Amino acid sequence: MSAAITTRALTKKFGDHTAVDALDLRVPRGVVYGFLGPNGSGKSTTMKMLLGLTRPTSGEIEVLGEPLTERSRARLLPSIGSMIESPPGYGHLTGAENMRIVADMLGLTSRQVDRALATVRLTDHRHKLVRTYSLGMKQRLGIAMALARDPSLLILDEPTNGLDPSGIEEIRTLLVHLAAQGITVMVSSHLLDEIDKMADVLGILSAGRMIFQGTRDELFRHSTPDLVIETPDPAAALATGVTATPVRGGIRISGVDRDGTARIVHRLAVAGVPIHEVRRVRHTLEDVFMDLTGRGGLL
Repeated sequence: MSAAITTRALTKKFGDHTAVDALDLRVPRGVVYGFLGPNGSGKSTTMKMLLGLTRPTSGEIEVLGEPLTERSRARLLPSIGSMIESPPGYGHLTGAENMRIVADMLGLTSRQVDRALATVRLTDHRHKLVRTYSLGMKQRLGIAMALARDPSLLILDEPTNGLDPSGIEEIRTLLVHLAAQGITVMVSSHLLDEIDKMADVLGILSAGRMIFQGTRDELFRHSTPDLVIETPDPAAALATGVTATPVRGGIRISGVDRDGTARIVHRLAVAGVPIHEVRRVRHTLEDVFMDLTGRGGLL
């Protein structure tokens, strides 16, 4: 697939601190790209550089097939919608009045505004004051502002932050729907389970460096599922020297391949440890994420 965003050795330094370190990013067109990383890993700084809000120290950015420069930024921005950090909007104005400000600034038509509000399901609430909106409604209004210009690319920083489960599901469903319509959605979040449900491609940052980029299946191919051995005598199993964690009904072992499994089972059997069941337990995205970012390893 062609790329909506490409960066080459993108770097941002603040004094002696390197916030983003030689980042090679590739966001395919028409997907939900999940941008993950611990707090302080450089996600927000990267997104601000992609929008021209922060100047890179070095490196290159290409957006929608064109280099992002001071000269091209004004031409490219109408094709990019964004919501960074917190949803915009004036609480003392209605949703419609807030949208009218955006329309006047960007030279948009009322039809574009109406379509954006309908897309995020705020048409029936457009004449209510924004200060009466729930947090989920405010987030949807922010996305409507980003969508009003009919962008090809949407960049959202933590759009589900602070939402309850129903609000999170609403935003997730909306973003998947937008990608199905051909809009590229780059979304950062600390809610790994939600990213797992919506993202087609994942990028994982740690300390400003890209440690994984690819599909979920590609990520999990690098992960060996844990091994659980059910035994009524886990203490006897541990006494054989097996490196494992006691769990209810047995022991759990990480990072063991098929040959290693055979050796462990053989050792336990020779030692007379009763074995009731041997099974694999699939990792979650959170398991893999914590393993990767915890050790700072590269895939």
